[in-house]
Amino acid sequence: MGNQVDKLSHLSYAEVPTTDPNGLDTEEDGPRIGVSYIFSNDDDELEDNVDGADMDQNQEEKHYDKRNEVECAIYNRDECIYEKSIIAIDMETYSPESLLNKCKAGDLLEFVATSQYPHWAVYVGDFQVVHLHRAEVKNSFLTDASQGRRGRIVNDFYKFKPLSPEMVVQNAMEQVGAKDRELSWRNSECFAAWCKFGKREFKMGGEIRIGKQPYRLKMILPEKQSHVLEFQSLEDLIMEKRRNDQIGKVAMIQELANHLSNVGSIRNDPDAH
Repeated sequence: MGNQVDKLSHLSYAEVPTTDPNGLDTEEDGPRIGVSYIFSNDDDELEDNVDGADMDQNQEEKHYDKRNEVECAIYNRDECIYEKSIIAIDMETYSPESLLNKCKAGDLLEFVATSQYPHWAVYVGDFQVVHLHRAEVKNSFLTDASQGRRGRIVNDFYKFKPLSPEMVVQNAMEQVGAKDRELSWRNSECFAAWCKFGKREFKMGGEIRIGKQPYRLKMILPEKQSHVLEFQSLEDLIMEKRRNDQIGKVAMIQELANHLSNVGSIRNDPDAH
């Protein structure tokens, strides 16, 4: 694990291509362009399949290593609109039972476990949350929605001005029962963030993907290094951010190291066309 981090810290991040994720572009300045996830869904369909009979047993087995958490920031042009870092925000996680003692109606919650996409929910009071799970907006008890994962309050990750707690709860409750083609959100994070902030950018197709990429995802790497991707929409960026969350910091760093190594091989090969 340590060797993977050390290997990356000695690479030159200026070698990351500007426009071609495969490393075939000759430009060396500026961030790499992110992928547009027009047809993909990231959320709970890819999580562990937990049926009712195995729920209690699996709840005890959810593992989470905070040392493998990906720290990052999101920018819309020059404005920071999201930040997840140990320095800026309390990233401590709690058991579902402990989390209940900290929640207030209208809070955004994030449940995390190793190798799973983070699951977001809106706390609506009376030990219950509203969340998008398996292509349906559901009203569940917090402990059930957690599926044994540790959780935290994430009101401060996004920097947008929040709606009133009453409006956040109303937004969430009005969507309970919506499913499949009725849905306007690609994953639980987009749904919960829309309830909290009311911004159309969190909805599917909320922004037109044309022109330059106004959004930047800055991933924090060892030794004060960083890597930046650009995106045409916040929706697409969130998909990539969540993919990184799911694979974890070590795998993300190794993936980037492999990419940079391939870029170097292409550019150093005199026979490459």
